[in-house]
Amino acid sequence: MKDFLKYTMASVVGIILASVIFSVISLISVAGMIASEGASGVVPENSVLRIKLQGELVERAGEGSPMDILSQGEETTIGLDQALEALKKAADNEDVKGIYLEGGLLAATPAMLQELRQGLQTFKESGKWIVAYGDNYSSGAYYICSIADEVLLNPSGMVDWNGMASQPIFFTGLMEKIGVKMQVFKVGTYKSAVEPFINTEMSEANREQVQSYLNSIWNNLQKDVAESRKLSVETLNALADSTTVLCQADVYVENKLVDQLAYLSDVKETLRHRLELQQDDELNFTTLADVANSDNLGKKIDEEIAVYYAYGEINDAPAAGFNQEHCITTQQTITDLQELREDEDVKAVVIRVNSPGGSAYASEQIWHEVQLLRAEKPVVISMGGMAASGGYYISCGANKIFAEPTTLTGSIGIFGMIPDASELLTQKLGLTFDVVKTNAMSDFGATGRPFNAAETAKMQKYINNGYELFIARVAGGRGMTPDSVKAVAEGRVWTGEQALKIGLVDQLGNLEDAIAAAAELAETDEYTVGRYPSPEPWYMSILNKGSNEYLENQMRAALGEYYPAFALVRRIGKMDQIQARLPYDPNIN
Repeated sequence: MKDFLKYTMASVVGIILASVIFSVISLISVAGMIASEGASGVVPENSVLRIKLQGELVERAGEGSPMDILSQGEETTIGLDQALEALKKAADNEDVKGIYLEGGLLAATPAMLQELRQGLQTFKESGKWIVAYGDNYSSGAYYICSIADEVLLNPSGMVDWNGMASQPIFFTGLMEKIGVKMQVFKVGTYKSAVEPFINTEMSEANREQVQSYLNSIWNNLQKDVAESRKLSVETLNALADSTTVLCQADVYVENKLVDQLAYLSDVKETLRHRLELQQDDELNFTTLADVANSDNLGKKIDEEIAVYYAYGEINDAPAAGFNQEHCITTQQTITDLQELREDEDVKAVVIRVNSPGGSAYASEQIWHEVQLLRAEKPVVISMGGMAASGGYYISCGANKIFAEPTTLTGSIGIFGMIPDASELLTQKLGLTFDVVKTNAMSDFGATGRPFNAAETAKMQKYINNGYELFIARVAGGRGMTPDSVKAVAEGRVWTGEQALKIGLVDQLGNLEDAIAAAAELAETDEYTVGRYPSPEPWYMSILNKGSNEYLENQMRAALGEYYPAFALVRRIGKMDQIQARLPYDPNIN
């Protein structure tokens, strides 16, 4: 009887395991078939490239959850790399006659929007047309769509052209209620990453820097829109101040923000007219994925300019738990850069940095590896949405740095934050603590009490030393004196436009400009562009992360604009004590 039960239970367990494995394999197979159908690389004749400006614009294609493939809804991410590749090919592809932009709610950093818009501008210069339509336009989507030959709006729609704002969240009052205080150590008047945990409002220094970079970004966006819509910047500002908020749709036409009001059925007729289709002819659409994956004819060239993508927070190790966002990890980045250094076919490396920073220790290790790489071949930095603090740390030693005018960069400073939960533990929970030790510092940072005077002094000195090292790295890389670096440091955030004027970047430009500069430094006229690291197969997200990524996506969707603040609070306990990162998630809208 005992053997019967044993074998029966073993059979049941085997069946359950087999069912689970079969389900995973089936999910992968079905999603694989759907994915292959959705990215076939076949572009129909006489087709229109349809780009839906909704969800999130991310650095590389494939960052979204594999569950998106099986979803009946719309795509939730646009990969900037894939979009730019598709626009370049679409300009030369005779089968692609024009582009249809479908406006919506698009989340992205201003610099990434700017780079996508530049790709669309290059497409227009090929002589092809762009038509845009939206039921409603977010400010980011409208900024992109304003470049179109025709901008159409639903008669019941609206355009969010109201200017920009940054609204940080402060947790100090909540922490006081639960009996937790944040012990803060920092260098830099503008290094305001700690403010949400010790203040209830922005400091004057922080308010000054935020106002400065918001003005810089907004002015750049307005100049681009003004040029496309043949309006003055002053007119656009006046419209943002009052006219565009909760107005009737025809007001947007009167003020030349859009060309005409139309329903979706009208838009299809507009596209058919541009394609010179007969009434019975089919209207063919193609996608970014299909165009990007279409054949790229040309001879094989051995010499290569490598583009290495470094995006996300800078950490010593990959994120744990259900926080599975992409990050720049020390060991993986060092290993990847070593391989590029040793690859004889790689003549130069462009490092695409899009990072708010993170661990100061990890940033120093990556900086060192960049120096080893630079000793062998040219290294050029292409800054994306942000390359600030640790993101600037790993960039400052390159041969040349490119940034978009609206890139957030600088923030040269470091800080440390260590929670003091002694009030929560002792007064609210009734715990008590004692200690036996052999040396004066044996219980450094012990639980149940705040730092004492000696510990506080040592911690601040440690932060000061880290700041001086950061200053030295920037001074050496940029050919500046330490004092001149300190004059623009202090943790202050600059836009790329501002950073150019103070010597923190060399030139304003996009990734293509950085690649061209790298080729020039490598003295090579003919080259291929390789992109690293190779994207992780989408199904590994299921096998490695399972429900974690799904849960993460649900949290992001539920919390919306509050998600970054929630994620920051959740990560604090796992962060390195010494951080070189942006003041906080900029929360620009």
